[in-house]
Amino acid sequence: MGTALNEAQKLGADVVILHMNTYGGMLDAADSIRTRLLNLPIPVISFIDNNAASAGALISIACNRIYMRSGSSIGAATVVDQTAQALPDKYQSYMRSMLRATAEKRGRDPKIAEAMVDPRTYIPGVNDSGKVLTFTTSEAIKNGYCEGQAESIEEVLKLEKIDNYEIKTYVPTFIEKIISLLINPAVSGILLLLLLGGIYFELQTPGIGFPLLTAFVAAVLYFAPLYLEGLAANWEILMAIIGFVLLSVEILVLPGFGIAGIAGITLLVTSFAFSMIGNDGLNFDGIPQKVIVESFAIVMISMFGAIVLSYFLGKKLLKTNRFGRMVLQETMSASDGYNSSDVTLSPLVGAEGITQSFLRPSGKIVIENQSYSANAESGFIESGKEIIVTRFDGLILWVKEIEK
Repeated sequence: MGTALNEAQKLGADVVILHMNTYGGMLDAADSIRTRLLNLPIPVISFIDNNAASAGALISIACNRIYMRSGSSIGAATVVDQTAQALPDKYQSYMRSMLRATAEKRGRDPKIAEAMVDPRTYIPGVNDSGKVLTFTTSEAIKNGYCEGQAESIEEVLKLEKIDNYEIKTYVPTFIEKIISLLINPAVSGILLLLLLGGIYFELQTPGIGFPLLTAFVAAVLYFAPLYLEGLAANWEILMAIIGFVLLSVEILVLPGFGIAGIAGITLLVTSFAFSMIGNDGLNFDGIPQKVIVESFAIVMISMFGAIVLSYFLGKKLLKTNRFGRMVLQETMSASDGYNSSDVTLSPLVGAEGITQSFLRPSGKIVIENQSYSANAESGFIESGKEIIVTRFDGLILWVKEIEK
């Protein structure tokens, strides 16, 4: 909508006609359109071709004039969730005030606008049934919510006494259609699956390269449309980047799994979920709680699916001829002269040193200025503690803290 209005201004249009036929949509998006229409220097006409319900009613009331086809309706603007259940009064109050303010701005009865949201609003002869108000074409004309009945845009222009005109129809571009597709929650979930799965697969089989490339492309396709639509803010994208860094450090640098890993996962989940909804920083006014819960659910399910898919896909890929050559498939037996033990570390048994990192239970130790990988015999050992090597099992050193 914003792109279409910008295009109208660039063309120097004398009037904009919105061809309206909708059962509604997201409240935050409708509010953005409403604000834009109220501040647009060009007159805007809403031509309701069948339905202008919920968010459609709000947008139509924000227009300078309204025309309706016979058999059309406008109203029923109660805020509902995705199961068509009315949300708590907090959200209805916000919608009531927004509709009242919009109606006042356009010189229409604000109480009628309020009745389209709240069935408790009593208006003798207009809304006395105790139900949410919805106007037919004739009722809207009678109560000042429609300038007249028209069966086509050409008839709207005739009623507006516009004779010499050229109609330019705005058609969404291919890119805009792609953006609309990519911000669909189902598609966003698939992109998250590819993004997280690519990173997990790359960490499990480093050096292949294409999983990381897949993750990068998925990240761009996930965040770019949401950013262009004003859903993903800069700080949410930065949060995701920091989360990836912390998670990578935890997996590749730090032994075990601790604070960095937990913080990284928390930042990733929060970033992905927040970028799906139209929050203003930490302000979630007007956003149904169900929408927030669903966005977090999509992220969590995608994370779980990415791990499962990467695990099973990885096993199958490594069995193929192309990818099987990337890993060692042959068995190196002792009869062929192979030995897994590093006997050079055996003399370190009984040696003392200090922990270079937190052992939980694995980590790094330093003995005579030389760093080694080691496991704690029991429990955890903090960084900087004095230790003694208790044994060497042919693969790794085992240590315990020196008690003082």
